[in-house]
Amino acid sequence: MTADTAGAVEIRNALVRLRRATGLPVAFGGLVEPGRQHVRISELNGNTTLALSGLPVTSGNGLGGRAVALARPCAVTDYSSSRQISHEYDVPVATEGLRSILAVPVVVRRRVRGVLYGALRTAQPLGDRTLDAAVEAARDVEQTLAVQDRVRGLLAQTPRSEEAARDPAAGAAWEQVREAHAALRALAPRIADPALRAELLDACELLTPGAAPLVPRPAGVRLTPRELDVLACLAAGATNAGASERLGLRPETVKSYLRSAMRKLGTHTRGETVATARRAGLLP
Repeated sequence: MTADTAGAVEIRNALVRLRRATGLPVAFGGLVEPGRQHVRISELNGNTTLALSGLPVTSGNGLGGRAVALARPCAVTDYSSSRQISHEYDVPVATEGLRSILAVPVVVRRRVRGVLYGALRTAQPLGDRTLDAAVEAARDVEQTLAVQDRVRGLLAQTPRSEEAARDPAAGAAWEQVREAHAALRALAPRIADPALRAELLDACELLTPGAAPLVPRPAGVRLTPRELDVLACLAAGATNAGASERLGLRPETVKSYLRSAMRKLGTHTRGETVATARRAGLLP
């Protein structure tokens, strides 16, 4: 799944949540196109026409463009007569029959990445509850895009394991990858969206060597996700107590997962267990 496709999916899901939370009849939105100064409206929910589909909204123009330029939520009670915005998009908005509209920017690391819109077909004020729900939906998208950016950045910077063996600088970078691997595995259980959680765990798998293991795995060994979470924390240098705090588990639970992994791998100490898991290709 490409970054643009993943982002569009998040926008689509956010629109569903926004309508469910507010009862708004129409919601739509899209992402800022790479290298462009406009948002392309790609996702619509509750629409009756395709007038807005694919519409490029330039920064500064219309309601959404104003939200992009100011990097803050904007709303109008009657779009066609509002003096707060320019009117380049009056025709598609009128064709869809929209009157009262809000636009909330999706901002990641101080850069606007997209816009979520919610709309009524009547001219009446949109209350604070509706605006708060739209802002919350945008924050969810922001968090997801930030995680996806971090994963892609880590994958782009991951050194090959054989390079790490030859080059001390690459070895230090590999230690950072191990720390990132542990942090991402610890983050995954907190993500409510099952599709995004699975995508993040798949990315974690890409941070492991990926090639054939240096030593054969013991027959039938398959560590559970939580056993791998614990070993990833230990591989990054965490103590049992540190792993407990990072993973949100009780210290006794961490020890239980560690003992289970040791039993499966046929090891007797923490260090031996981590080393064996690395050689078997289970950890970076």
